[in-house]
Amino acid sequence: MGKKCIVALDQGTTSTRCILFDEAGAPVATHQQEHAQICPRPGWVEHDANEIWFCAQNVIREAMVTAPSVTPAAIGITNQRETVVVWDRKTGEPVCNAIVRQCMRTQDFCAEWQKTKGWEQTPTGNGKVKDKTGLLISNYFSGTKLRWILENVEGARDKAHRGDLLFGTIDTWLLWNLTGGVRGGIHVTDVTNASRTLLMNIKTLTWDEEMLDFLGIPVSMLPRIEPSSCVYGTTAKNAAFEAGIPISGILGDQQAALFGQACFEPGMLKNTYGTGLFMLLNTGDVCASSQNGLLTTPAYSLKRGSCVYALEGSVAMGGATVQWLRDNLRVIDTAEDSEYFANKAGDSGGVYFVPAFSGLFAPYWDMSARGTIVGLTRYVRKEHLVCAALESICYQTRDVLEAMQKDSNIHVSAMKVDGGAVGNDTLMRMQADIAGCDVVRPLFRETTALGAAYAAGLAVGFWDSLDMLGALWKKDRAFSPTITPEERETKYRRWQKAIEKSRGWTEGEKEGRGSEQK
Repeated sequence: MGKKCIVALDQGTTSTRCILFDEAGAPVATHQQEHAQICPRPGWVEHDANEIWFCAQNVIREAMVTAPSVTPAAIGITNQRETVVVWDRKTGEPVCNAIVRQCMRTQDFCAEWQKTKGWEQTPTGNGKVKDKTGLLISNYFSGTKLRWILENVEGARDKAHRGDLLFGTIDTWLLWNLTGGVRGGIHVTDVTNASRTLLMNIKTLTWDEEMLDFLGIPVSMLPRIEPSSCVYGTTAKNAAFEAGIPISGILGDQQAALFGQACFEPGMLKNTYGTGLFMLLNTGDVCASSQNGLLTTPAYSLKRGSCVYALEGSVAMGGATVQWLRDNLRVIDTAEDSEYFANKAGDSGGVYFVPAFSGLFAPYWDMSARGTIVGLTRYVRKEHLVCAALESICYQTRDVLEAMQKDSNIHVSAMKVDGGAVGNDTLMRMQADIAGCDVVRPLFRETTALGAAYAAGLAVGFWDSLDMLGALWKKDRAFSPTITPEERETKYRRWQKAIEKSRGWTEGEKEGRGSEQK
């Protein structure tokens, strides 16, 4: 028998990855595979759930082949949180393609729901849904996608009421298949994924009857809600594994990153720099209700019926802003060029760039906002624009950070960071200056997979405690503020002016066009 390891299965929006971790929390093998993005209509995004299951088996098998001397002690799963799969419990076949978190097909229903008597939602999201679920009425979350399937896939609602259909986010779909599928698969999710469905009560950590009734969803479809770290079941023999390996950790991707960053104490915070920006602040056992446009979410659960809570803020345009400079404006050839040009400029030349290409997310939630560049003079060159684009990532992060500190009454002195963009030292220095706190980069940056491994290993005794996991976390580098508080606040006030210029840009256009047509 080889040396023990933990298998982390990281199922994302564009690919599936497996990383094997040893007792020191170090990676010993990895394999990754992309899957297809299916867009049958404008604004619709789907995945083939069977393809995702195939990819999961393949990446596990290939990772194990490259490390033949290790033996799996347990498996942890982390996943894209809001994507919906509905399948037949008897055949194991999905009734349609998985509907992806980015899909817009339920947007009109959500707009009507927001205005429905008793369910009204304020511009920052406050209302009955926020009180119950910690979320907003939005097509982003799973519940409206599940409703759409029951309303639009032939025979789905009748089969659901007969008890023949199962629902799950991607973690549940993978767990069910790994544990045997139609031969006795376990139908379970964890609190972090359940919290993204619009169906779970954030305080009781149980499915909410009123939400289910409103959306017309039979409770028989729903998985059992369990902690993020516990033994759910063991593998059945399949293409990737022998039978009997415990599956003992499940976390949604952003919560997994928080766990992988060892943010176990209230006041600890992580920010992930990907296509968008995702910030989570540990608030301990306090279910903090946001008055500033943030979401309330379970961070993780180690015991049935209780959890550690977090505030979450999401920004649409993080690394995607740099992609826009590369692919649309073509002022840079690669994302890495952004650091070179920003350093060449030295500063933004007084330019402020608000990348509200699809509106503003947290903390503003203004879908009428549009991208705006202000402060242009004859002096400005493309280098300044690139620098302003990087600064926009940092200013949007500060917007969310300010909201979190107001909602939680917690002062944040250090921000742990992860994601693809954190290798840009210039961006990290800018972030420290604009946020006014230390920015701390970990030695191992794939914190999402690491968090899933930690949750799984903790449940089977591979690691003994949160203290042990905290000791495994290693710092690569810390960036501290270098500008004066006065300079920081002057720059931030100008950013806020730029934000105001971008807001309300499309309000009233539909009504105006209608009047002209008449």
